[in-house]
Amino acid sequence: MTELAESIGTPHPDSKVRNHIPGESSMWFFVIGDLLIFGVYFVAYMYYRGQDHAMFLQGQAKLNLDIGAINTIVLLTSSLFVALGTSAARAGRTPEALRLFWIALGVGATFPLFKVFEYVPEIIAGSTPGTNLFFMYYFVMTGMHLCHVLLGLVILSFVIRNLRGPAAPRISFVETGATYWHMVDVLWLVLFALLYLMR
Repeated sequence: MTELAESIGTPHPDSKVRNHIPGESSMWFFVIGDLLIFGVYFVAYMYYRGQDHAMFLQGQAKLNLDIGAINTIVLLTSSLFVALGTSAARAGRTPEALRLFWIALGVGATFPLFKVFEYVPEIIAGSTPGTNLFFMYYFVMTGMHLCHVLLGLVILSFVIRNLRGPAAPRISFVETGATYWHMVDVLWLVLFALLYLMR
């Protein structure tokens, strides 16, 4: 009976793992702030879209849906490898984590390349931020996101450096990098739905 009472009063050894917030708190502060900023853009986009639905549909029709879909697959795939790499790092399988993060970095690095292949023909065709309100929001939001992707690639590079170091890797740093990269992925999913798919 005493043992039962002690077991009830004692936290389960896995409880800390279940309640663990991955990464540094400063990164979560940055992520939440970033999501709020993009949220304002999303709300404004929806408002103005409702004011001139036809013009926004015409702008959407000029976007390259294929490249948008490819970039969605690119980020989802890269995030999958980041998640697998983070799990491997937590389990102490550093060589496997390193390999998975290299794959995530390589896959993620194709996103800016595809974005250039998308931007250039649009600009040559005369679709610029000054064309209309749709393209203003399109270039501002996707441009901001592209900057986040580039920063994310730099962060993933530092995560790889952390995993390659002679000392044991800092798991909190790995989780912090993964948190940022997953945020980049989530933002793109919303952008892809709003800009490319919503009718």
